[in-house]
Amino acid sequence: MKKRTIQNDAVQERDFFADVMDVVRQIPRGRVTSYGAIARYLGAARSSRMVGYCLNNASKPDVPAHRVVNRNGLLTGKHHFSTPIRMEELLKKEGVKVKNDEVQDFARKFWDPAVELGL
Repeated sequence: MKKRTIQNDAVQERDFFADVMDVVRQIPRGRVTSYGAIARYLGAARSSRMVGYCLNNASKPDVPAHRVVNRNGLLTGKHHFSTPIRMEELLKKEGVKVKNDEVQDFARKFWDPAVELGL
């Protein structure tokens, strides 16, 4: 899936996968965002599942995929890590409290790329 962006009056093709990875790399340590928030920021509001698919296929250590949760703060992507508890371990290491696979104080920890990166 590609999206077209206009830059200096020129149309440029962008790869959705690369765009997702760029956004995820900018999520600050100790914060989380959602698949849907990333999709909305990229102009593809109905593509939250595609964001998840991209992250499931991201094997690069510089992509903090553990910081992306569902819209309710649940660790729905935990099964794509090396162990079922690895995502939680990584979040806790950054000071994010998790209980029963749910980010505690989700609203305070939530990082919205549309706000933080601007639209």
